[in-house]
Amino acid sequence: MSMHKRKMSRFATVLTILALVATTMAACSGGGTTGSTESTSEKQDSAEQTQSLTKLSYWVELFPDAAAIMKSYGEVTAWKEIQARTGVQIEFQHPAQGQLGEQFNLMVASNKLPDVVVHSWNSYPGGAQKAIRDKKIIPLNDYLDNAPNLKVLFDSNPEWRKMASTDDGDIIGFPFIRENVTQQVFVGPAIRKDWLDKLKLSSPTTIDEWYTVLKAFKEQDPNGNGAADEIPINIPAGELAFAGAFGTPNDFYQENYTVKYGPIEPGFKEYLATMNRWYVEGLLDKDFATTDSKMKDAKITGNQVGSTVLFLNGGIGKYMDLMKESQPEFKIVGTTYPTLNPGDKTVFGHIDNPVTGIFAAITGSNKNVVETVKFLDFLYSEEGKLIMNFGKEGETYTLVDGQPKYTDAVLNNPDGLPISQAFRKHIMGATSGPFVQDVRHTEQYTTKPEQKEAMGLWSAPTHEKRMPPVSIAVEDSSRYASIMTDINTFKDEMILKFIMGAESLDKFDKYVETLRGLGIEEAIQIQQAALERYNNR
Repeated sequence: MSMHKRKMSRFATVLTILALVATTMAACSGGGTTGSTESTSEKQDSAEQTQSLTKLSYWVELFPDAAAIMKSYGEVTAWKEIQARTGVQIEFQHPAQGQLGEQFNLMVASNKLPDVVVHSWNSYPGGAQKAIRDKKIIPLNDYLDNAPNLKVLFDSNPEWRKMASTDDGDIIGFPFIRENVTQQVFVGPAIRKDWLDKLKLSSPTTIDEWYTVLKAFKEQDPNGNGAADEIPINIPAGELAFAGAFGTPNDFYQENYTVKYGPIEPGFKEYLATMNRWYVEGLLDKDFATTDSKMKDAKITGNQVGSTVLFLNGGIGKYMDLMKESQPEFKIVGTTYPTLNPGDKTVFGHIDNPVTGIFAAITGSNKNVVETVKFLDFLYSEEGKLIMNFGKEGETYTLVDGQPKYTDAVLNNPDGLPISQAFRKHIMGATSGPFVQDVRHTEQYTTKPEQKEAMGLWSAPTHEKRMPPVSIAVEDSSRYASIMTDINTFKDEMILKFIMGAESLDKFDKYVETLRGLGIEEAIQIQQAALERYNNR
């Protein structure tokens, strides 16, 4: 046996020992976490790992919040700890900011891929099944015996395996999993509570109430600077939180297993008419079509925006932290998804699947598939989960009564980083990756009362008409992509024109006919077939 193979065999043995130790300790403690005391043999194992380092090239998006404070995920405390524990050196490769899709397509078109690529593989031309047929990625079905931690999760949660598979039953890769339903709700409509209080207004619940509040924000100087510079609402075109109030999201949806396309339904015309009225009256941000994250940050921290749609932590939490010194009265809170009529149930809302669609896939270029499977599976062990969600014990968390609690390095960052970026610096639980997001992380991340209240309000929609994560058939993929490219180009252009008044809504029926001419009915049928295949997985 060559020295290289002996080293790889020794690495595989170490990972197996690590997994067994983690499982045994979790069972003994009853708390689902590992203890802080290492035995002499464990230290010897750790020393052996450092003598048999293995390199792994790993392509993944660097989240914008993280890119602002680091060049690579290799700087994150959790990833440093994972590398120290396993002896695997990870060579992180990050696409340039704002070029994720373009650089992914260029990469997969090449003959040589990184060992692991973390991405939404259904965006591959032809989908994940085509990527498997093209030998760009290797399905995990034949390797589950080398991934006992993931296998247990799939066996215990068959719907998770269903979401992680193609219609042919191939497991795409190692998924990011949100283990609790409360973790799947993290974005929704938000409003300035201090402005409402100043104007003696209640938080709006219906579209008519929203209009009344937005008019007051526009006309009654709630920021108190004497200038009419308030932006009552800042949302993008087709925003689900408001289009959904009219029963027609800006996408495909299903009613009793029949697929429909929101932008051609009558309710979507009502939504556009409402947005046009808000735009004409100066309630909707005049720059709604071009506002990026930096512009939005500037407008919100500049005390201009009255309402918007925000993330729970990277939005409500971030802005409350940023403004607490300069403007203590600043208070932005979640509010209910609007309905047309008082008492109507909300159906559409923002929610993620437990298996999010982001997979760490092992590519066809990987020369050490079994060892890579064992390494990635370690991240699903109790020990790996603890590190990815909490970082390094004694530095970013401590165990209190057997439960991990973040230290001030995260919750009260000494460098003054807002909590959202402090999490980015130290852990991956607030981002994504091939591991299970720990509910104990979420509970400590969403500590503000405003966040907890928002989570409750945003959890109200039934989501009964939401499409599951279907896959377009390989044989339909080229045709579907061609249709939807034309559909989206025309549809998005017309939505802007309708909202801004450049095109009269009297032409909505003609717009629908044009979409039909571009093939929307065929696209609906392709989605229908995909839905039926998903339900039969």
